[in-house]
This record gives sequence, structure tokens and C-alpha cells, in this order.
Amino acid sequence: MSTTTTRGVTRPAPAKASKAGPRRGLRGTTLNFWLFTGPFLLGLVIFVYVPIGWSVWLSFFEARYTVTPSKFIGLDNYQQMLTNGAFVDALVTFTVFAAIIVPVTWALSLGLALMVHRLRFMKAFFRSVFFLPTACSFVAASLIWKMSIFSGVRFGLANTVLGWFGVENIAWLADPDPPWYWLVIVTVRLWLQAGFYMILFLAALQNIPPELYEAAAIDGARPGWQTFRHITLPQLRATSTAVILLLLVAAYQAFDEFFNLLSKTTWGRPPLVELYYTALGENQDYGAGSAGAVILTLLICVVTLLQGRLMGFGRGDESK
Repeated sequence: MSTTTTRGVTRPAPAKASKAGPRRGLRGTTLNFWLFTGPFLLGLVIFVYVPIGWSVWLSFFEARYTVTPSKFIGLDNYQQMLTNGAFVDALVTFTVFAAIIVPVTWALSLGLALMVHRLRFMKAFFRSVFFLPTACSFVAASLIWKMSIFSGVRFGLANTVLGWFGVENIAWLADPDPPWYWLVIVTVRLWLQAGFYMILFLAALQNIPPELYEAAAIDGARPGWQTFRHITLPQLRATSTAVILLLLVAAYQAFDEFFNLLSKTTWGRPPLVELYYTALGENQDYGAGSAGAVILTLLICVVTLLQGRLMGFGRGDESK
């Protein structure tokens, strides 16, 4: 060990920093990163990216009763799906469905969040009550709606209540004219997903600085609609954009409730149900089903990008 002498006092020289230390630390950090993220990334590649890539590849081949085709047919599968009246009608129908369910769910979840946020007692209780339906599966909820509430017989809850007012029994799910089945589907979807988006809005409301409301009160702003319009709503723009995008994707990917509520009908089928019968029906046309999946994915991307553009998704300054 080397020493230094200052005014007759011998002191040990400072030890030199080891060059291997930072490298070892960096290697350890890299190793920990791959240990934690490696299994997730591997599962993502195997169960998401590979099936997506294989589906796109399959859409250019004739693939009946097999997922390993050899005959290249180009865009014929896409032409077949775009000229398939049932599939095109499903895309149009669910564009209208998304235009209805998205704003209704957005308004309901935001209203629940505002109500829970303003509570001074039992806030955790009501937050849990509204969020609990999200833990229920779509299949179980659909069966409850179908067999107990909107069963179509006089013993069903909905028809029992209507019978008190002298209204005849309604076949909620058996007759497309009038299309009462939309009421069943919309209510079950609202019950299942409004609580989740309420939590997102509630978290955003808690992050709004209270100084903004205090400054607005000093400037003479009235509490209620005026404060909500000029302070609360602009502060929720980023959360609202994210919620709307999630709702749009979920609307086009609807499957469980439609399949369980309308499994024996040929009307009211969503695009995923049409693809299900195309790929797994009598012909098992995996090529056409893959082409339809690509078309549906592109439609979701276009709609979400347009919606994000209109809502200003990705802007850095929330005040703009």
C-alpha cells in the first residue's frame, strides 16, 4: 500500500477505483433485466407475434382444413371476405355499435367517477361496488342476462316488471324486429366494463391540483357545470382519449356476449363471430378467416388513429 506524507504525518494513499466494478454492475443489471423480462418477451413472441405473422402469411394462401398451405392465391381471400355480405354487414353494424356504446360507456364511467370522488364517507365501499362487476366473466354475465333478466318468458325479471304496467311479454333475443337484443347486449356490456373505466377516471380526478379550483373560485367561476367544463374536463383529456381508444378496440372485438346470447341466430353477429364460423365452420377456411382478421385489424387501427387524431392523443401540453 502506498503512503503520502503531509507535514510529517503519514497517511495511506487513496485506493484506485477498480475498473471491473462498473462493468460487473452493468452486467448484473443486464442479467436481472433479462431474467425478469425474458419469460414475458418469449411468451409475447410465441403466443402473439408469431400467430399474427402466420395469420398474415396464411391470408395469401388457399388453406382449407389445414394451417400449412402450399397454393399461393394472392388477394383472393381478401376479395372473398370483402364480397361476403355477412362479414361486411357485421363490420358496418359494429361501427354503429361502437358509435353508440363508446360515448355511453364514457359518460357513465365518468359520471360514476365524479360521484365517487365527491363522496365524503364510504368512498372505498362504493368504489368497490362499482368495480366488482369487472371481475365477472362475460360468459357468466351473458347467461345471467339471458336466463334470468331477459329470458323472454313471463318469469323473467324484465318481463315481470313490465307485466306490472300491463305490457305484454317481449321476446328479447328471439326476434330481430324490433331489435330488442341490442338493449340486452348494451346493458350487459355497460354493467361489465363501466366500473373499470370509472377507476381510470377516478385516478385522473385525484391528480388534478386543487389549486386550480381555488383559483377558479377566486376568479368568480361557479361550481358545477362551469367548473367541470373549463377545469375538470380539460384536465381529463389524456385519460378520456385513452378510455375512448380502449372502448373502440373492445367494441370491435366483442365476442363472448354475442356468441352466448345470439348463438343460434344468423343476425346480430359481430365480426369475430363471423370469422369464427368462417375458420371453424363446415369449410374450415383458415385462409379466408385470416384475411378477415387482417381486415378487421386494419379497420380497428384506422378508426383508433382517427379518433386519437381528433382527441389530440400524444400531445405533450394538456392545456392546448
